[in-house]
Amino acid sequence: MADITDHTPISEVRDSYMELTRRKRLYTAIMLTIFVALMVSGFMLADDRNAGGFWSGLHRLFDFPAEVLGEASEKLTELPGHFVKFFPSLIETINIAGASTLIGALFAIVLSLLSTRGLARWPRLIPVFRRTMDITRAMPEIVIALVLIFILGGGPVPAMIAIAFHTSGALGKLFSEVNENASLKPVEGLQSVGAGWVQRMTLGVIPQVSPNYLSYALLRFEINIRASAILGFVGAGGIGYDLKNAMSWGKGQYDEAAAIFILLFGAIVVVDQLSSVLRHRLTHGAKLEVVL
Repeated sequence: MADITDHTPISEVRDSYMELTRRKRLYTAIMLTIFVALMVSGFMLADDRNAGGFWSGLHRLFDFPAEVLGEASEKLTELPGHFVKFFPSLIETINIAGASTLIGALFAIVLSLLSTRGLARWPRLIPVFRRTMDITRAMPEIVIALVLIFILGGGPVPAMIAIAFHTSGALGKLFSEVNENASLKPVEGLQSVGAGWVQRMTLGVIPQVSPNYLSYALLRFEINIRASAILGFVGAGGIGYDLKNAMSWGKGQYDEAAAIFILLFGAIVVVDQLSSVLRHRLTHGAKLEVVL
């Protein structure tokens, strides 16, 4: 685009702008076409390699939910007993999520501070710490859990370690972005009076960013509850393990599966609502009415 000066006619400016707009739309259309083509080709390839065709089995999409709901409705009076039976497993799932979020957040704080320019203890090692967060964030929890189950055996500990490992990278990325907006004046003031790196971070940075830290940690806690339930399917304990067993037995146990689904859904809704209220108070300092 040519330089626009005070002597450039308005018509030329308008024509230049319209040309840029048309070019942008053209590039957008090309990228969208390529994206759609890749999605269609990928779907067709996956459908060909699948044991059953997607379209041929589409009419059976709601067969399993219908069986679960049908059996649960026939044994409706047994649902309260199932709630009591599986409630301890739900508490175990929430405990796994809470412990993994806490451990992962602590590691994330350290990694984020060490990887933020202007705050890092060793500036030359910033790329190392950033790549470390990339690695921990890229590793799926289920892969880590499967490896740890092979080493440690089944139970909540492999799930907690796996989720904490992934959480440290995910929160570390978010925390580092928050750190970029922190004012360096308190840090410089503390450094001028001889404060060490830990003191500068604890007294000069953490008070500024702690509301956002807590907000992101609460959001991650919600995600980790779902992750801990999923890891139960691979033997990592919690309510997901009970759900796997109930579904594996097939008909006759679907009422238990329905009770577990209801418990898990209710817990996630409650935690989401409470976390939303706390996050809003932390970031805006105002009360938020819970809408159920």
